[in-house]
Amino acid sequence: MTLSRRIWFFAALFVLAHTALAMEVPQTLLPRAKLMAGGHSIDAQVASTPDQRSIGLMHRKHLPQAEGMLFVFEQPATQCFWMKNTLIPLTAAFLADDGRIVNLVDMAPQSLESHCSTLPVRYVLEMNQGWFAKKGLLAGARVGGGPFKTQSTRP
Repeated sequence: MTLSRRIWFFAALFVLAHTALAMEVPQTLLPRAKLMAGGHSIDAQVASTPDQRSIGLMHRKHLPQAEGMLFVFEQPATQCFWMKNTLIPLTAAFLADDGRIVNLVDMAPQSLESHCSTLPVRYVLEMNQGWFAKKGLLAGARVGGGPFKTQSTRP
C-alpha cells in the first residue's frame, strides 16, 4: 500500500472511531425551555431536529429531578419512543398542542419496547420515571410555557 493510501486509510479509521465515540456522548447543549406543570417548574432541553430527537436522553447516567427533555415534532402524529441506549428509567408525557397530557407511559432503561401516544401529538416530555405521579399529574393535566398554545381568556 502506498503512503498516500495509508494516510487516507488511517484518516478514515480516525473519523469512524471519532464518530462512534461521539455517538455515545449525551447531548447536553440543546436549547432550553422553562415549563410549568401543576405548579412545578421544569427546565427542559428542547430536541426539535430529527438528529436531536433520535439521540434524546441516550447515554445519560443521571437526570436532575426538575429537568427533562421536550421533543418537538413538525406536525401532530402518533409518536412512539423506545429506550435503546437510555440508561435511566423515564416517564414520557405525550402532549397536545395546548400542553394537555394525552397519556403517560413509564419506560424501562435499555428496552426496545415501543411506547406510543394514544392520539396524534406534536410534543413529548420525558422526565425521571415517577416524576408526574409524585406531582399528582395525570392525563388531562396541562404543561404550560414553552411552545404550547394557550387559550386566551380575553373575549
